[in-house]
Amino acid sequence: MSTTTPSQDIADLIARCALRDRAAFRVLYERTSAKLFGVTLRILKDRSEAEEAIQEVYVKIWQRADRYVAGNTSPISWLVAVARNHALDMLRARRPVADDIDVALEIPDAGPNPERAAADSEDRGRIEHCLGTLEPDRADAVRGAYLDGYSYEELATRFAVPLNTMRTWLRRSLIKLKDCLTT
Repeated sequence: MSTTTPSQDIADLIARCALRDRAAFRVLYERTSAKLFGVTLRILKDRSEAEEAIQEVYVKIWQRADRYVAGNTSPISWLVAVARNHALDMLRARRPVADDIDVALEIPDAGPNPERAAADSEDRGRIEHCLGTLEPDRADAVRGAYLDGYSYEELATRFAVPLNTMRTWLRRSLIKLKDCLTT
């Protein structure tokens, strides 16, 4: 029966990693990776980023194992600090550099001006009114084709009609819409 504590075991594994003991590194990874992954995941909030980070964390542990001084801090605290610091560095790297607020005043508004917004709203209302004059299944087919991007084949299947019938529905519906919108 071993008289060493889990903390002493981990400290010993880190010391052996400093001596480039690959077997010790493998055991250290097996015993601590779940905890360190949890630390990185909690900070990054993205599983794939945390998986990438944990690989880089263990590279750092391998490279810096000789910097751990047993007795100054607990070995797991040292490992968590390496993981935490790396994850925070990744967060900082993904944040865009903040520009001066005055620069933001020069950025044009990409949205429509009030006149264009009013005209768009009026156009939308006219289109909805004209769609309302079509039979409901024809209006749904037009919306599916021209707003949702469904193909003629997908619409024919969806409405259980032959493909040529769907083409006819859409062609005739567009003619009715054009007449409605131009009057």
